[in-house]
Amino acid sequence: MKFEAVTIKDIAKALGLSVSTVSRALRDSYEISSETKKLVLECAEKLNYKPNPIALSLKERRTRSIGVVVCEIANNFFSQVINGIESVAYDKGYNVIISQSHESYEREVIDLQYLASRSVDGLLISVSTETNDFTHLRALHEKGFPIVFFDRVTDELKTHAVTVDNFKGAYEATEHLLKNGFTKIAAITNSEFLSISNERISGYKAALADYNIKPKKGFIQHCFYGGMIFSEIEEAVNRLLSLPERPDALITMSDKLSTGCVKTLKRRGLKIPGDIAIIGFSNSDIAELIDPPLSVVRQPALEMGKAAMDLLIQLIEAKRPVTDFEKRVLTPEIIIRESSLKH
Repeated sequence: MKFEAVTIKDIAKALGLSVSTVSRALRDSYEISSETKKLVLECAEKLNYKPNPIALSLKERRTRSIGVVVCEIANNFFSQVINGIESVAYDKGYNVIISQSHESYEREVIDLQYLASRSVDGLLISVSTETNDFTHLRALHEKGFPIVFFDRVTDELKTHAVTVDNFKGAYEATEHLLKNGFTKIAAITNSEFLSISNERISGYKAALADYNIKPKKGFIQHCFYGGMIFSEIEEAVNRLLSLPERPDALITMSDKLSTGCVKTLKRRGLKIPGDIAIIGFSNSDIAELIDPPLSVVRQPALEMGKAAMDLLIQLIEAKRPVTDFEKRVLTPEIIIRESSLKH
């Protein structure tokens, strides 16, 4: 038996009213009396009437859907951001369509083409590690399409952005190691193209400088795909361990880099923190279960998602073109555990 949704015509027939009267009553039009509105709403509820979203989108020229592009949903940080996005979206009557770039510029372009073809009302995006050409985003932005960046942001487009104080997070992580007696501190981070990489390395260098320590040659390692390819983490750790002067501590500047480095160090038979201490940027609950428990810079991912969605709705629902844009910077939290404490 084919399911047939209840329509306005069904309500009109049940009440003996015209379709236009029922339609205006459902839209809370001033032309319809409160008694008739009450009658129509009661009948709509009784018949389990639901407005047709396609018909509404055609009428309003809006789909009440937004697109989200992240590198990988399986990444704990991004899954928490998406939870924040969805919590606000659904409260405001928006649906969310999620796409993954898998750190590929080409896939990011395809994701945007798909979302634009679905006529989403706006876009939330954290750019891929390969993205250093923003033509695809600029083309949409110049047509007035609402875009908000989060986490991995760019100054190439003038729009809202939400990020974490990456400088502060890396500075405080480095300072924690320095205060615990570690002086040969290395850093493993993502691609140089990403804003988060540059901000975190700047914080790391600033903390060393404040303690009169110069970064040693080879102590900063970049993993272009941010640990999505495990072999690149292994190679980065092996390069550090092959240096004439080995590091005594390590800052890992993203989720997958953190867990991947712990795995590599253990495979090499190194004791943490006895042979090398480690503190990482991570939002994974696994960090607490690792032996030893991992010290982390935890980012307010849920709050980032909520803030980004709030800003996007402001753009979508603005009555006039928005020219005053905000860059919202959230504060990370340092959680100290055994992996970064000197015995």
